[in-house]
Amino acid sequence: MEFGSPVTPAGIGAYLAPGPSSFTDFVTANAPHLLPGRTGDAGRPPAAAPGPRGGGHTLDVPHGTTIVALTFSGGVVIAGDRRATSGNVIAQRDIEKVFITDSHSAVGIAGSAGIAIQMVRLFSVELEHYEKLEGVPLSLDGKSNKLASMVQQNLGAAMQGFVVVPLFVGYDTEKEPAQAGRIVTYDATGGRYDEWLGYHSVGSGSVFAKSSLKKLHDPSADLAATVRTAVEALYDAADDDTATGGPDLVRRIFPVVVSITGDDGAVRRSDEEIEAVVREVVTGRTERPGG
Repeated sequence: MEFGSPVTPAGIGAYLAPGPSSFTDFVTANAPHLLPGRTGDAGRPPAAAPGPRGGGHTLDVPHGTTIVALTFSGGVVIAGDRRATSGNVIAQRDIEKVFITDSHSAVGIAGSAGIAIQMVRLFSVELEHYEKLEGVPLSLDGKSNKLASMVQQNLGAAMQGFVVVPLFVGYDTEKEPAQAGRIVTYDATGGRYDEWLGYHSVGSGSVFAKSSLKKLHDPSADLAATVRTAVEALYDAADDDTATGGPDLVRRIFPVVVSITGDDGAVRRSDEEIEAVVREVVTGRTERPGG
């Protein structure tokens, strides 16, 4: 158990007793303080520090920024920039915000980075735990609903400023390839929304990224063209949003891009592949800065 502490003899029975197929429910019952957003006493989120006039303010923790997702003829692509910010400071230049959660799904994170990464790790364990106990993977709707419940459980922390907004994508093996790519969005209260336009973005640069995707997205495009569109959208977001990091050719820091198809499942595209796409985009923007 990755999030656990040493097991005492008195607590061994909980691990051997029959229980639900949900790993999150097991942790909730036996060690709720280990769940994301429940790091304070008695499982409560950390208290806000008092402000200069007695009011509260949240800790200045690193935040992830822009994630984009878009469907194509063979599945779905999700991509994220690499910058994390803390106030007006760049906290990290090469953070990873896109994670493969199982063979046919992935999650991108925006918001409080520490809680978000913890949540995605727990979500990945949840999917693996279910498949091992039940012998079959959780359905795509089941996966998205499970993530919604985890976001909802973070509401106490979100109300104190530690908001996590994931973007879930997956390939529905029960549908035809052209309709199999799915994008699901969430709000801070755990609300779950299927995105039927075929593209979406979350994070501080999302308004600029979505404007780019609105013009460039082609649901009938192939994988290569879709990856190029995702990189273009992140480039546009970085052009107008200071919290979104553009590609760094000097340090060789490029967006993280994951594709999910029926044949290959979830695959993180190599840095070499994305570097080639980035250089094409930068060359094109040199000739035409507006895209």
